[in-house]
Amino acid sequence: MEKINIENIDESLFEKATLEEKASIEVQRESVTYWQDATRRFKQNKIALVSMIMIAVVSLAAIFVPVVSEYGYAQINRGVENQTPTFEHPFGTDTLGRDILVRCMIGARISILIGLVSATLVVLIGISYGAVSGYFGGMVDIAMMRVVDVINAIPTLLVVVLLSVVLKSPMDKLFLQSESLRSIGLLGPGLFSIFIVISLLYWTNMARMTRGQILSLKGQEFVTAARALGTSHARIIFKHLIPNAMGAIIVSAMVQIPNAIFVEAFLSFLGLGVSAPMVSLGSLTSNAVNGVYSYPYQLLFPAALISLIILCFNLVGDGLRDALDPRMKR
Repeated sequence: MEKINIENIDESLFEKATLEEKASIEVQRESVTYWQDATRRFKQNKIALVSMIMIAVVSLAAIFVPVVSEYGYAQINRGVENQTPTFEHPFGTDTLGRDILVRCMIGARISILIGLVSATLVVLIGISYGAVSGYFGGMVDIAMMRVVDVINAIPTLLVVVLLSVVLKSPMDKLFLQSESLRSIGLLGPGLFSIFIVISLLYWTNMARMTRGQILSLKGQEFVTAARALGTSHARIIFKHLIPNAMGAIIVSAMVQIPNAIFVEAFLSFLGLGVSAPMVSLGSLTSNAVNGVYSYPYQLLFPAALISLIILCFNLVGDGLRDALDPRMKR
């Protein structure tokens, strides 16, 4: 191809743009980064934004209401058993006179804690497993995905119940024998077994999603360049591939939070979750079922609270999915 000599170009062929011509040029879209654009689109989703605010309000109430209240979550108050909602007890009291508002806030604290911790464990296991499987491919990918298929073929709910029964007793003994664990007021017997159960069974969907993202990214030029420079496999996976798939990972992690909250509530409802004297929203609903016709408020408040928490997390997840998907850009 013939090279053009800049010195031989006739400058008279070019004219400077006038001020009017410069002013007529309008910038159609401000240059922003991917995350700035995603944040802007998330803020435009009013439902997701309100849901996030509701989660923050419930979280703050779960932290501070038991602290400022004059009643403890396990405190028995004689003479006010099964009292309907009043100014002193806004959610009423249960059969032992315990304040339901404080107990609901403790239950919400437990539910949100389990959702966040379990989702973190699931993400760590799932993205590591799925990224390795998708990056190496071949027989490694086939073998690792067959393990995922076997886990998915087992009835998850049945295994959750069986593992909870098996792990609950030894984990409760470990908690009761450890002074350091008992000193953490938020944690109680039963929580650790729930963390283990959810982490062992609910990482497979995250692994499949991460594998698909890695398969679509590992053939791109930046990965080829990293290999040519002698970058290690671990650095390519965790420094190049996973950060580029972080949008889909965040969305999937948000879906795991309400799933974990529901599993904890289900196990506590069956008596396999949080152990007394610690309380959760699932155990509150279980205790209130027998008196639902006589004292419906005892079931209404914890059931409504857990429904609100799960709904808000799902709506926030939908908002993040729309915000992080470049195809939703307007």
